[in-house]
Amino acid sequence: MSTSTLPPAEGAVIGRDGLTALVEVLRARGYTVVGPTVQDGAIVLRELESAAQLPYGWGVDLEAGQYRLRPRTDGAAFANAAGPQSWKTFLHPARVRQWTAERVDGELVIEADDTPPPRFAFLGVRSCDLRAVAVQDRVLTAGPHPDPTYRGRRSGAFLVAVECTEPGGTCFCASMGTGPAAGPGYDLVMTELVDDAGHRFWIRGGSPQGTDVLAELPGEPASEALRTAAVRAVASAAGRMGRTMPDTDLHRLMAETLDAPRWDDVASRCLTCGNCTMVCPTCFCTTTEDVTDLTGNHAERWRVWDVCFDLDFSYLPGGPVRASPRSRYRQWLTHKLGTWYDQFGSSGCVGCGRCVVWCPVAIDITEEAAALYDWTRRAEDGAS
Repeated sequence: MSTSTLPPAEGAVIGRDGLTALVEVLRARGYTVVGPTVQDGAIVLRELESAAQLPYGWGVDLEAGQYRLRPRTDGAAFANAAGPQSWKTFLHPARVRQWTAERVDGELVIEADDTPPPRFAFLGVRSCDLRAVAVQDRVLTAGPHPDPTYRGRRSGAFLVAVECTEPGGTCFCASMGTGPAAGPGYDLVMTELVDDAGHRFWIRGGSPQGTDVLAELPGEPASEALRTAAVRAVASAAGRMGRTMPDTDLHRLMAETLDAPRWDDVASRCLTCGNCTMVCPTCFCTTTEDVTDLTGNHAERWRVWDVCFDLDFSYLPGGPVRASPRSRYRQWLTHKLGTWYDQFGSSGCVGCGRCVVWCPVAIDITEEAAALYDWTRRAEDGAS
């Protein structure tokens, strides 16, 4: 293919050689490229040395409490739904050392951990995760006390989004308004097409940096027919979601159902393990841990992820505020779908479905929301 500098709206068509060149260009610019690859029976996010490590020819079967890889016959690289990790793993890491302390000649010397963050390029950011990054941007950088770790990792990140053309059985981004078409916030966006005309990617720029990278790739102008086919493929995915949220005001629904008996039902199944918060791309709660060596001359403070399902999360003198599984699950769901609006102006759920897949007892957030909605409708019918 010939190299072309093209308007971002029209973009270019690249093949697998263009994807190879994309990784090479990003690495040459000093980025640590992170993208999906197959490891340990799952599609995970890891540093990529080349595009050959992408999960070509692999798809996934998703259901509540179930995740399975399956081989594909078309060689697609991104025809697989969200895996167990999100980009939160890299922007808001599970463990961050904040400072170290040394006892030197009887004096205590404390040093902040100011290790420079990696300069990331994320390859394969799905529309739901693109929205999740935007949500975490508001949570962790928009307030009066921005998180320096997140801000440092986020400020230099280069995002290559991929629009979904094959949703998973637990995806519901369409009903959350977060996909499958990519919203704003990317540097480059791709739509993958595999058909009788071959395997190619329609790629467009979304920022000056993205347009500069695009100009270095071996590409051809995107025809109107190809652009139309790509748009149709994404639109078709919106109609094939495996899950859907009830079509109602979720913020209001959560506020009106605090005493619903459904909370007792879900509490009887919930293990309060916190898996849903670990895989959620927007959950952000943390706590601190102090550790010392055996001599007592060296100490460190670490910030680590925390979960609202932990009894200690709401512990005050006298005991935890939320002592029951019912209260802890209700806190998580009502915050995610309800009071998140009050704090940050949007939902905390992006419809990725990870919490459904990775719940060991297959609790489904869309099923719980639908059950609460049905309860309110029955209560209204009974009152009328």
